[in-house]
Amino acid sequence: MIQNKLIHSIQKSLQNNWEFPAFTNYQKDSISFKEVAEKIQWLHILYKELGIKKGDKIALIGRNLNNWAVTYLATITYGATIVPILPDFNSSDIHHIINHSEASLLFTTENIFNKIDDSKIKKIKGILSLNDFSLLCTSCDRLKETLGVVNEKSEKTPLNKSELNYANPKEDDIAVLSYTSGTSGFSKGVMLSYRSLHSNVKIGFDHIDLRPQDKVVSFLPLAHVFGCMFEFLTEFCCGCHVIFLSRVPTPQLITKAFQDVKPRLICLVPLIMEKIYKKRILPALESRRVKLMLKVPLLEKKVYKKIRNSLIETFGGEFIEVIIGGAALGKEVEDFLKKIDFPFTVGYGMTECGPLISYSPSAQFQAHSCGHVVDRMQVRIDSTDPYNIVGEIQVKGDNVMTGYYKNKEATSEAFTKDGWLKTGDLGVIDENNIIYIKGRSKNMILGPSGQNIYPEEIESRLNNLPFIQESIVTDDKDHKLIALVYPDYEVCDAEGLTREEIEQAFESDRKILNKDLPAFMNVSRIILFPQEFEKTPKRNIKRFLYTEMYH
Repeated sequence: MIQNKLIHSIQKSLQNNWEFPAFTNYQKDSISFKEVAEKIQWLHILYKELGIKKGDKIALIGRNLNNWAVTYLATITYGATIVPILPDFNSSDIHHIINHSEASLLFTTENIFNKIDDSKIKKIKGILSLNDFSLLCTSCDRLKETLGVVNEKSEKTPLNKSELNYANPKEDDIAVLSYTSGTSGFSKGVMLSYRSLHSNVKIGFDHIDLRPQDKVVSFLPLAHVFGCMFEFLTEFCCGCHVIFLSRVPTPQLITKAFQDVKPRLICLVPLIMEKIYKKRILPALESRRVKLMLKVPLLEKKVYKKIRNSLIETFGGEFIEVIIGGAALGKEVEDFLKKIDFPFTVGYGMTECGPLISYSPSAQFQAHSCGHVVDRMQVRIDSTDPYNIVGEIQVKGDNVMTGYYKNKEATSEAFTKDGWLKTGDLGVIDENNIIYIKGRSKNMILGPSGQNIYPEEIESRLNNLPFIQESIVTDDKDHKLIALVYPDYEVCDAEGLTREEIEQAFESDRKILNKDLPAFMNVSRIILFPQEFEKTPKRNIKRFLYTEMYH
């Protein structure tokens, strides 16, 4: 019997749901759990023929697809290590990650293959298409011959669901090598063990009411642990049916998919929820008629109930909750969702924890928190009074990474001397083990009299203003706070505003904003940016690119 808990969960799900649909490429083809098992077997034979050994690295790059998920499952059940790469990375980043990870094989979609120069990844044994597992690189003659042998052996190897033959790696062996960046000098390959992945999956098992054949839409990048763990792997182990959005997930496409699929669980980043609030809910609340109705208690309840029902319908109408993660949710948006009793929760995690650190089901979610510390994890606050005085959040437990691949220095810096992972986030915790995040330690700005200023608090208010898409608050050479703002040009254009009128509107908003803030948090000026700020794979703004410009 397989002792590895994650591999055992994958095997049992295949056996228990054999004839049911497992994956669907949205509006295209579907495959059953049986067909997933057949593809896994084919890939296992391929790996064996190519001499892939336990612990060897297999690189995987492409948008969310059936065969992306199959390749991931086949690799970890073989005992090899999967290296998911974000499809938005440029060519040099892709080459760097493949070479740094020492990957033996690459799976990619044909459009991304066009960005790859196989002469720059010489250790790769071959490149295969995620569309149909056909050969992509013309220089891989040995692999071409091997594919013929694999097809022949696969046809002769019977598949018996009661006798699936998978690897049994140790719990501390590395299952996933996840890169937080593609750029040489910044990239760090996070080593996540089978123990970490299973611990995250078990949180879903124990705390989220997922049942076999429940449907879920997968649109968050699978190369990032949040989407991979809670829009794919947990659902697969629960026997769910995962529908992949293989195209760029625009708000219109996501909404249409939700209404078509009617998912059981929804995972979102704050940006999507905040856009819905700003573009659909806020304009309705600002109308003269609705403002008058909100002043009458009985009518107020009816208005909020109508908005709640409309929002639930937007997401398909049959979900148990929306899990928001990846970054902080704006306070105004969160307060409104709480007011209308919308079923949502805010989780907290990081790649280095695969990802979960804290989560509470929506019924137990406390306002402005990010949930309870999850099972098999411990959290401590590095302060003299963790309940009241902000300190760095430090964690220990099954979810925590083994370290950074081939980077002992970065690994050493990431942990305290007594073995706790330093998250770099600041917060407090209460007597019920609920975490409240106050900001990133490296983002904290020291005020003129030594006050701690958390720019996220000001940004949250700025981002809820009518014409602002996103913002960064930093300090300049004179230690005055400034706000770098990327306007919502779609709204501005619809209103017919000139640049001068946009600047006037922002100046007026700045004065109003400052009246609601302590003097030491006042914004001295707003600077307009012509394009969106550059983001990390988690969709967090790369602050350092902008804050250093004004120091």
